[in-house]
Amino acid sequence: MATNIIMPALGMAQDTGKIIRWLKAEDDRVKKGEPIMEVETDKVTVEIEAQASGILAKITAAEGEDVPVGQVIALILEPGETPQEKAIPSPTPKPPQASAPFAEDVIHAISATPIASRIATEHQINLRSVKPEGGKVSKADMEAYLQAHHTSSIVTGKVLASPKARRLAQEENIDLTQFSGSGPGGVIISDDVISLKLSPQLSTEAQTLELSTIWRVMSSRITQSWTQVPHFYLLREVNASRLVQWRENILHIASIRISYTDILVKLLAVALGKHPRLNATWKEDIILVNQDINIGIAVAVEDGLIVPVVHHADRLSLEQIAKRREDMVKRANEGKLQSNDIQGGTFTITNLGMYGIDVFNAVINPPEAAILSVGRIVDRVVPIDSQPIVQPMMLLSLSCDHRVVDGARGAEFLQTMAGLIEEPLALLN
Repeated sequence: MATNIIMPALGMAQDTGKIIRWLKAEDDRVKKGEPIMEVETDKVTVEIEAQASGILAKITAAEGEDVPVGQVIALILEPGETPQEKAIPSPTPKPPQASAPFAEDVIHAISATPIASRIATEHQINLRSVKPEGGKVSKADMEAYLQAHHTSSIVTGKVLASPKARRLAQEENIDLTQFSGSGPGGVIISDDVISLKLSPQLSTEAQTLELSTIWRVMSSRITQSWTQVPHFYLLREVNASRLVQWRENILHIASIRISYTDILVKLLAVALGKHPRLNATWKEDIILVNQDINIGIAVAVEDGLIVPVVHHADRLSLEQIAKRREDMVKRANEGKLQSNDIQGGTFTITNLGMYGIDVFNAVINPPEAAILSVGRIVDRVVPIDSQPIVQPMMLLSLSCDHRVVDGARGAEFLQTMAGLIEEPLALLN
């Protein structure tokens, strides 16, 4: 019996995956567990293994093509079997989930991905008029609908543009005939107009950057977090003198270089164990407190921002955390992270101290409830026993989801974290 090869879901915010390259060609013999293709999805490039042994056949997705999650893209046939013996079925519909409407008159029961909802909002399309291939309206469904319905609602003369884009262009006196859009079928959307507005010169000489999958997914998730999660921020200055001394002592005996981020991950694991509400998630009017403490570390790479996860950080030694962090950063920059490297995070830390930043407020990494931003360690004059003393100081900023964490809980967590930084050996008690 033939075995279906489908586009896998390897990330929480994933609607599609891009075929980077096929490692096997049609009619090639494959073995179960053998890599057969490379897929770029969410924030990683992953080798997908064969689920059975046999002959690869009926490849329907080309290299470079974006394919909806769950779609069958090839078959593995048993010896002597022909593709006609088993037709490729449609993806199993997913249970519908409520999505945000684009206007008051859109029925709330219509289920759509965030990207599809944004396209519907942009073009003032009732989602009820779009027939999804699967259980919910996807980006691909919206693109197909738009390409089949180039009506006057999105056409301005010879320019394809959404109503919102036309309105913004009129307000900013921007001639849309000079530009092409990034929407389906070349439609100009509001983001294109905003980019033109911010451009130092509105001309065809402006450079257009092709966005990587990593950057597009990062942008989508950050936009979702910023627009849907009620953020508030708590700032705390801490004395880092004991932290600096502790790291210097460790460097003499550790088998691997220990960074400040490694130490902070260790301290965070202790603090989260004392304040489990910060290690929680908001889901459909319910707060889910995670039992595992999995700390994500924000890593800047060429194509965007990736957050590999140190799983079970509370059970690891400082050297184990450092080895894990060093390995993940190396593979992140090489584009070799696997899906399990970026999944399951319950809290994130982001450190820009190495760039000379004193303090910043980060956007929460959904579906987590908080993120800790760390600035540089810098000498400042502070009062100690009523005397002005120069001390190495550090600024922390805690971004919280107000649906999960209130000000008091956030302040108590930050107080515990500050106490551990100012006296790191307290974690041994």
